Amino acid sequence: MRDSYGRRINYLRISVTDLCNLRCKYCMPEKGIEKIDYNEILKLEEIQSITESFVNLGVDKIRITGGEPLVRRNILKLIEDIGKLTKVRDFAMTTNGTLLKKYAKNLKSAGLNRLNISLDTLDKNKYAKITRNGRLSDVLEGIEEAKKVGLGPIKLNVVLMKDFNEDEIENFVNLTKDEEIDVRFIELMPIGALKYWSLNNYISNETVLKNIEGLVETETVDISSPARYYKLPGGKGRVGLINPISCKFCENCNRIRLTADGKIKPCLHSNDEIDLKTPLRQGKDINGLIGDIIKNKPKEHNLEDGDYINRNMTAIGG
Repeated sequence: MRDSYGRRINYLRISVTDLCNLRCKYCMPEKGIEKIDYNEILKLEEIQSITESFVNLGVDKIRITGGEPLVRRNILKLIEDIGKLTKVRDFAMTTNGTLLKKYAKNLKSAGLNRLNISLDTLDKNKYAKITRNGRLSDVLEGIEEAKKVGLGPIKLNVVLMKDFNEDEIENFVNLTKDEEIDVRFIELMPIGALKYWSLNNYISNETVLKNIEGLVETETVDISSPARYYKLPGGKGRVGLINPISCKFCENCNRIRLTADGKIKPCLHSNDEIDLKTPLRQGKDINGLIGDIIKNKPKEHNLEDGDYINRNMTAIGG
C-alpha cells in the first residue's frame, strides 16, 4: 500500500487497551484518566480481523502497544493468532516491562519476535517517583527474562525529562558497550491532558550528543525508522535519538495506528481519526475504507504552532 506521496505504508501499531498498571507522570494525570467504556473497546477477535485486513493489503510489520498491553485479558491468544500470519515479518511489542518476568517465555512461544521496553531511569527511587510507586526491580528482572528466552534485540525507550534523568544519559549509553541492546532517547511529546506538563519538562535530544563524546553516527539501514543511530567505539549496541519535536521524520513515515476503541490514526500528531469499529460491527467490508485511509495519510505533522492532539497516549499506543 502506498499513500498519495508515494510512501509505502507497511507498519501497523495496535493499541489493545487504554489501561496501565503504572501512572507515569508524563503519560497519565495523578488521578488517572477517564477510561474508555468497555463496550467501546475492540474485542480481540475484532483486532485480529482488522489486522488480517491490513496484512492482506500489504502490512508486514506489527507492533502491539497499550496502555500496557500485558494487562489486557487473554493477550496471549491475540499474540498467538497474529503470530500465525505468515506475511508478517516483524512482530513486536512495546511494554513497560513490569510483567515480563511472568509473560516473556509465553510471548516468545506465541510468535512475538522482539520488545521495546519503556524505562526512563536506572534509579529505583526516581523510578518509583516518575511511575508513582512502580518497582524498578520488576522491570530489570523482566528484561533479564526476555533476554533469556530470546526476545530480541531489545530496545530501551528513554523519555528525556528536564531535571529528572539528564544526569543518567551516560549510564544509559554505557549499557550499549557490552550488550547488543539499543537505548533510544525520545523527546517528550506534548500530547493529551499532560501536554503543558510535557512542554515545561522538555529537553532536546541534542543534550545526548553534547554530553557523550565519541558517539559515531551509523549508516541508516531502515529509512522509515524515526531514530538516528549512533555507536560508541567498540560498542555492541546502539544509541538512538528520536526527535519528533526538534526534527520531524515525516518524509519516510510508513506507519498507521489503531486505537483501543477502533479508530485509525493516520498520523500520531493529528486529531484526525477514522472509525473502523462501526463498519466492522455492521458487517461491512473494511478493505476499501483502509485503502482510502492510506491514500489520504497526511504529508506531515505540524507542532510549531501549538496545535497539539487531545487524545491521551494511553489510548493511542505511541
